Amino acid sequence: MPNPFLDDLTEKSGNAPSTCLVIFGATGDLTRRKLIPALCNLAQDKYLPSNFVVIGASRSPLSDEDFRASLYEGVQSFSRRQILKSDWDNFAKNVFYHQVRFDNLDDFQALKDRLSKIGKEKKENFNYLYYLATAPKFFGSIAKSLHDVGLVEEPKKGQRTTSIVVEKPFGSDLDSAIKLNAEIRKSFSENQIFRIDHYLGKETVQNILVFRFSNGIFEPLWNHRYIDHIQISVAESVGVESRGEYFDSTGITRDIIQNHVFQVLSLLCIEPPINLDANSIRDEKVKVLKSIRRYKPVEIKNNIVRAQYTHGMIDGKEVLGYTEESKVIQKSQTETFTAMRLGIDNWRWAGVPIYVRAGKRLPKRITEITIFFQKPPEALFKGLGYKQIEQNCLAIQVQPKESISLQISSKPPGPRMRSQPVVMEFHYGQSFGVPSPEAYERLLLDAMKGDATLFTRDDEIEEAWDILKPVFEVWQSESAPPLYRYEAGTWGPKEAADLLRKNNHRWRRL
Repeated sequence: MPNPFLDDLTEKSGNAPSTCLVIFGATGDLTRRKLIPALCNLAQDKYLPSNFVVIGASRSPLSDEDFRASLYEGVQSFSRRQILKSDWDNFAKNVFYHQVRFDNLDDFQALKDRLSKIGKEKKENFNYLYYLATAPKFFGSIAKSLHDVGLVEEPKKGQRTTSIVVEKPFGSDLDSAIKLNAEIRKSFSENQIFRIDHYLGKETVQNILVFRFSNGIFEPLWNHRYIDHIQISVAESVGVESRGEYFDSTGITRDIIQNHVFQVLSLLCIEPPINLDANSIRDEKVKVLKSIRRYKPVEIKNNIVRAQYTHGMIDGKEVLGYTEESKVIQKSQTETFTAMRLGIDNWRWAGVPIYVRAGKRLPKRITEITIFFQKPPEALFKGLGYKQIEQNCLAIQVQPKESISLQISSKPPGPRMRSQPVVMEFHYGQSFGVPSPEAYERLLLDAMKGDATLFTRDDEIEEAWDILKPVFEVWQSESAPPLYRYEAGTWGPKEAADLLRKNNHRWRRL
């Protein structure tokens, strides 16, 4: 099967086999805003199989026509390109709806009958792909019901395949993640389970491996001898919006760091895999996660900062503080900002500080990975009238711009011998002449093909939660460190900057 790291942008040969995609929780926002627009874009690019069917499964009673009308509104609002009505009509004729109450086994039997009927009408033995766009509490019961009515088949060569896609959050801590993994594996084997993290579908994140291992000028420098430190920032200017109840029970550490940040970090610091198949890459990612230093309780206060935003200004407009947001407990202790200083205890990264931060109500929306290289000796440039040579840094911006920039030192024009930082920059859209596909386009297509490279394996999930286990235990104890405050529209509390000052570092954006 084509690997996403090898796929040519112009190649149309990577089509998936005939697939029936069943979306549980199909009346929710994820389906309207992400899944159906992504599928429509894939259809326009001719990546979908010639025989492709979507069945929305949710608890509400709806007709096929009403379901299609609702989805069309979402496509018009959220697709990355304009979808013509004629193209939508051609797509929508293969979109159906079936009412399924998740606690009713008879509804799952009726769903099986509907799938069989559609297959006979289309004269096609579809592969079944189940997408769980529901609350996590339903994951286990849906998987079990599918298995109990005979809608899960063991993978056999030349026969129908059945797979399941599970959205985050996958557990809320180590114990719940282990339990959920075990629960789903009772009904599906590990190679049938696709745990989705949409960050891994972003072109810039996928490019990390290609950038490292296909450029001879960078890989020899990718270690503690030449890299001074690494920063990963996931900044959002928005607050909790309509997700107040969910976010208040979760916090930024669970919502962003445990999954998005650790996935990016593991890819960035990976050892060369033996090849580019799914398990070879994921084996190496797990090794990175296993090597991340687990902090003792007494070390957490000095290496991790948590905070919560108060009212302030964003883009010239006054915004509410976190505890003033809708459906947030007034005395909530949930963190909206977390900064961590991490270390990877292996030969390649020994002694290299890795700083990560994620926060809401920061000055701008940006996700960025920055690698700071060691400074050269400054003896040659002493006495030339400037304080110090700035570090070379490589910045990989994941969003909103998809770009890579390299800051180097150069002499500006003029008679004086001086050094000034300049930036060399690459933008995806400008260089390739086409916009990057949405993350869900890549991930949905790969799930149909059975390519798990960009999906998270069970041991990756559990290792990521294991890193944070002592952190949550300390935060919930009587000796918990303070929950700091920061004004909305700033880059977090001063204590986050202090994490870096201890090593004479500073955040790239502050």
